[in-house]
Amino acid sequence: MFLRRLRDVCQQDAGVPMNKFAKTPKPPYYAVIFTTVKSDNQEGYAEINARMFELAQQQKGYLGIESAKSEIGLSVTYWETLEDIANWRNHTEHLLAQAQGYATWYQAFATRVCRVERDNFYEKNI
Repeated sequence: MFLRRLRDVCQQDAGVPMNKFAKTPKPPYYAVIFTTVKSDNQEGYAEINARMFELAQQQKGYLGIESAKSEIGLSVTYWETLEDIANWRNHTEHLLAQAQGYATWYQAFATRVCRVERDNFYEKNI
């Protein structure tokens, strides 16, 4: 049941087929884990979220995204280098979206940056 629910919520907002993972290269690469608790005011969020997804895909070193939404939101973006992550974090349009997130959309959030040393995938044909 849990896996079915997870499959149903994963990647809906990212425009990625629900049963597919981000296509990543052989490690090492980097992951940015963005965990959120949304506020009640979500005015304008969907549009900006879609724009950030579109813009992130255009950035040097972007590898993909996996996302799930429930009581908390969890988005993991994958990047080639720490420099690519820093460039995205400091992108002008992304900085404006971050400021809007602080002011309006998020009650709380955490950002974590990790180096992926190993990965393993399994997908059952459904």
